[in-house]
Amino acid sequence: MRVTMATDAGHPGRSNEDFAGAVPCGMVLVDGAGGISGVEKVCRHGVAWYATRLGGALLGALDQERSLRDVLAEGIEWVTDAHRDTCDVTHPISPFAAVAMLRFSGGTVEHLVLGDAVAVVGRAAGEPVVAHDPREVVIARSFEERLKDVPEDGDEYRRLFMELRARRNSPSGFWVAKDDPRVVDEAVTGSSPADDVTVAALLSNGASRLVDTFGLSDWAGLLRLLETDGPAEVIRRVREAEAREGVGADDATIVWRH
Repeated sequence: MRVTMATDAGHPGRSNEDFAGAVPCGMVLVDGAGGISGVEKVCRHGVAWYATRLGGALLGALDQERSLRDVLAEGIEWVTDAHRDTCDVTHPISPFAAVAMLRFSGGTVEHLVLGDAVAVVGRAAGEPVVAHDPREVVIARSFEERLKDVPEDGDEYRRLFMELRARRNSPSGFWVAKDDPRVVDEAVTGSSPADDVTVAALLSNGASRLVDTFGLSDWAGLLRLLETDGPAEVIRRVREAEAREGVGADDATIVWRH
């Protein structure tokens, strides 16, 4: 088996806030996200730092005989402790992230998704297993309509953005990795027999747009495109669709095991 990755920053001149990595027993993708202007006053490290630290911790623990939920909980706690004394880790605009993990061990392929990242597991028989959590997408889209004509540097934009952030990690909202390890109870998890798995991929929401935003493929078609043209081509098509539809670009990352 081989692992191929591709990533592309959504905003030229700004750090790519996605993290992706692989080890023999699995793969990790962390889609970092922050707040609005002023985040540097809340956390001096930044979103890319948070995503990289969390992703590295998860990769280093994948081979341990613990559940993926436990691995993620420990990773969240570790990275939070790493900047708890210098940053306001509980502030609504402090760094947070969506997470997707795959682990190959013991005759099974396990997956975990927290937030709006996606894991896709191709099977020899039947449609692929797709693990995603639509809650953030549903809530965020309602706010996008309200934010459409609001100047980004104004008080109303900030008020609406803070209202969206208040829905994070709450029963009526959506769940992401931030400062509280208990959010792992909300993660989407599952497993597939390794003998039935042909390929597997992790995608940040900036890359999964080809399917779940633009509808230019289904998940089986996405896996076929990865097979024939690779992850960089998927991201290129996403960028093309964003330009055509007038949709703002986001960091896009794919990790593909084949």
